[in-house]
Amino acid sequence: MNKLWSRKILISTISVLVLIVGVITFSYFTIEFKAAPFIYKDVDALPKQEVGLILGTSKKLANGSSNPYFTNRIEAATKLFQEKKVKYLIVSGDNRTHYYNEPRDMYQALVKNGIPEDVIYMDYAGFRTLDSVIRCKEIFGQDSFIVISQPFHNKRAIYLSRQSGIQAYGYNAKDVSAQRGVKVQVREVFARVKALLDVYFEVEPKFLGDRIYIGEQREQDKSAIPTNEIAVKF
Repeated sequence: MNKLWSRKILISTISVLVLIVGVITFSYFTIEFKAAPFIYKDVDALPKQEVGLILGTSKKLANGSSNPYFTNRIEAATKLFQEKKVKYLIVSGDNRTHYYNEPRDMYQALVKNGIPEDVIYMDYAGFRTLDSVIRCKEIFGQDSFIVISQPFHNKRAIYLSRQSGIQAYGYNAKDVSAQRGVKVQVREVFARVKALLDVYFEVEPKFLGDRIYIGEQREQDKSAIPTNEIAVKF
């Protein structure tokens, strides 16, 4: 009897592990293949868009050193603007405390790189990639834009965008070496499973809010918010 139960437990355990691996593999490669046609590393081949959306990350690592993911995204966004591939930039991220504010840090870094202040818009409620891309459409009124992040992140962002009816393209910032980015890559595996579940269950952003108008759209509607910051900082 004990042997029979042991065999059943072993078979059940193996079945569960196979199912988990199957779900992870399916999620990973579904996003990989669906997003691939819309990801670019060559600036010249990238379609021009009105807006570039920079996905947030911390400016510093836990040890106090500069975060290469952050630095490389800023450099990529700067290049797109200088090459006239975008006219405006939205910096979308988390501002959980007064001392941790991804949009503010990205804004300051872009200005330091010579990007004019009046072309940068801050989204303080980009808590997740899903929130950032959906808010770019619903809050900032963009049905088509360029996402700026590392390749693995861009693929997930483009998948989420395209599944939501957004004609988004991804521009790849310089990636981080596998040795330095191993934790991020492992986390990405599970993030892709979550992305498929979010699409399936039609998950909405944590916050929406009032419309924010980009550039010339302000002149067309007198009710437009007169600053380039979101009215309520979360």
